[in-house]
Amino acid sequence: MSTLWQNIQYKVLRSGSKLNLLIGINIIVFLLVNIADVFAKFLFNTTAISYYTNEYLLLPAYLPKLLTRFWTPLTYMFMHAGIWHILFNMLWFYWFGQIFEEYLGKKRTLGLYIMGGLAGAFLYVFSYNVFPIFTHVHAAEGSTLVGASASVMAIMVATATLLPDYTLPLILIGPVKLKWLVLFFIVIDFLGITGLNAGGELSHLGGALIGFLYIKQLQKGSDWIGNIAKLFKPKPKLKIVSNNQSRKAYDLPRQEEIDLILDKISRSGYDSLSKQEKEILFRASNNEG
Repeated sequence: MSTLWQNIQYKVLRSGSKLNLLIGINIIVFLLVNIADVFAKFLFNTTAISYYTNEYLLLPAYLPKLLTRFWTPLTYMFMHAGIWHILFNMLWFYWFGQIFEEYLGKKRTLGLYIMGGLAGAFLYVFSYNVFPIFTHVHAAEGSTLVGASASVMAIMVATATLLPDYTLPLILIGPVKLKWLVLFFIVIDFLGITGLNAGGELSHLGGALIGFLYIKQLQKGSDWIGNIAKLFKPKPKLKIVSNNQSRKAYDLPRQEEIDLILDKISRSGYDSLSKQEKEILFRASNNEG
């Protein structure tokens, strides 16, 4: 038992993988909230836990309420409506997230997860307060959004955009290329934006859009996540000058080289890379993330 716990601790806290960290946070939050809710209902016959969770941690579409729950665009993406909700979200997140971190390093996962969740939140709130299908029946007043689906969708679409021909083996189906798998989910989400779970489907599409745009910008040499991270980095007070230019060039591949390699992966797949190109991508992943 101790060995299992040590393995979990290492993967979540010490491996450097933001994928494992995010999955761990989602699972812990789900267990804490739902175990407390079960005890409250069973022992005290009260729904206080579920009431306050829904009231203060889920994302409301109603703007006056959202203004007093301004933290919910972040908290909602770590909440889930039930066991099957979190199970499927985390499975897809794990499968696609592993591929994402393998090719782009471990430092971009958290940023894209949050960006995808915020994009999903924005499209959901915007749609419920603008489009007649929702405003006509005042749907925003009683609607809330819950789940990591928008964030997960951003990772899935980003991975498929970067590696469209990468195949993923599915039970009962066999190997499927990422581009077709993700396209299937996008079509399903689009067809559902007028259904019972319209808010959820809209948020998925928001996350999908940000995942696609992120990779397209990355391939053009603009790393949104890296640029945001630089804003919070303290500027060094001292400049260190080194004459060892060859060592610096070896340790830190140029952005142009990385962009060319990513374009090649997008066109022909990872296996088309030469040994030298794989080494450059590996060094870039370790140095930058």
